[in-house]
Amino acid sequence: MKIFQRSQRSLFGEILDWMLTPLLLLWPISLALTWLVAQNLANKPFDRALVYNVQALAQFIQVGPKARVRFVLPQPASELLRADDSDDVYYQVRDAAGQYLSGERDLPAPPPPDLGDSADAARALDEPQLRDTEFHGLPVRVAYLWVPVDEGRQHALVQVAETREKRSVLATEIIKGVMLPQFAILPLAVLLVWLALVRGIKPLSQLEQRIRARRPDDLSRLDDSAVPQEVSPLVDSVNDLLTRLKESVATQKRFLADAAHQLKTPLAGLRMQSELALREGASEGELKQSLLQIGHASVRATHTVNQLLALARAEAGNAALAQQPVDLAALVIEVVREAVPAALERRVDLGYDGPEPGAPHLLRTGNPVLLKEMVRNLVDNALHYAPGGSEGATAEVTVRLRVAPPGGGLSIEVEDNGPGVAESDRELVFQPFYRALGTNVDGTGLGLPIVREIAEQHGATVTVLDTRPGQARPGAHFVVRFQ
Repeated sequence: MKIFQRSQRSLFGEILDWMLTPLLLLWPISLALTWLVAQNLANKPFDRALVYNVQALAQFIQVGPKARVRFVLPQPASELLRADDSDDVYYQVRDAAGQYLSGERDLPAPPPPDLGDSADAARALDEPQLRDTEFHGLPVRVAYLWVPVDEGRQHALVQVAETREKRSVLATEIIKGVMLPQFAILPLAVLLVWLALVRGIKPLSQLEQRIRARRPDDLSRLDDSAVPQEVSPLVDSVNDLLTRLKESVATQKRFLADAAHQLKTPLAGLRMQSELALREGASEGELKQSLLQIGHASVRATHTVNQLLALARAEAGNAALAQQPVDLAALVIEVVREAVPAALERRVDLGYDGPEPGAPHLLRTGNPVLLKEMVRNLVDNALHYAPGGSEGATAEVTVRLRVAPPGGGLSIEVEDNGPGVAESDRELVFQPFYRALGTNVDGTGLGLPIVREIAEQHGATVTVLDTRPGQARPGAHFVVRFQ
């Protein structure tokens, strides 16, 4: 458990942290680099002076007979070496044998020269060299030069040392000149970053104000032209959500309107029949007839409510109920068995034609409740429109489950030998409450819209064909094809 964990993250604070943290971490690194650069800059002019002094002293070396080395320093030159008020300057001269000739006796000598035959080694001996060491417990900077004697076979040593006080002062002045402005620039940079972030997230605040200012019933899309490019995907997602919410609200309003419209007639019939049953002087036969009509009206109202609820559940989509593998053969057979009593009552020959359940290729992922409702509505529709026994024709309804060639899909087919569906009505019958003209079948006009809605939710298509094309009663052949 984090002790200082915040309950809600701040986008402003997070961006500010990621911008200021590197700035504050780089600032000490900048100080260290500035110090190194200042040291290098402070060394250069004084190193040049040391090199000049050691070259000047080398000119006073005299080589006598038998390569004897003499060093005579004039008084003005000696005074010039001592003229520095800030630092102490020391010099030392040694002959080719390393014997002390002049200057500070105990000034440390550099390593012996490399007397190789290469041109680089000879060139290095002719040029002054620089090194850092200590003298009398103080750090000093030393310039030394090996002066050839005896035709270059031996070398005398001349070196000039200087304490580092002036260098430290100059380096400090350079650091101050660089660092002091940074102390003023750093708070200014933090302020500018703060102001830039405030300005950068201002479109988000404006978007929030526009959303808060909306009316509760305003589900129109948000204007994404005034938002930053990075926020545009978020606004698009919100717009998609508003579109789906608008469709959901419209579906609910349509459902309420449809329910009110469809329940108005059976409820009015119930009220009228109850008033007829309660009137004075009604005979026993009239009372029974009224009760019979009340029973029919209640059945019709119940059927209408069930159909409306099924349509609402289908329009809710796959999120209404969980999906799972469904054996379509077992589902179709179960629906056919449940429809047998209704088929016997209407004297309809109802049958199933298809494979037995249990095969893996008969499985499809879906919602078993909705799929069963889809097949039930197709069978009920076929039972209603199949010719009854009183019409002198044998009513037939066949439910088939066809399996396409290996790797293909499945199709549920329901066909009857009724009047069929005219080509002009084959799209209209899938609209809620549409009833084809010339039919005397009682219904709500919701069964086929429920079928199409459930099929689309499961990635299937619904088509209407003729069972027997060209005949007087071609029959209706509904095909639900799964991919």
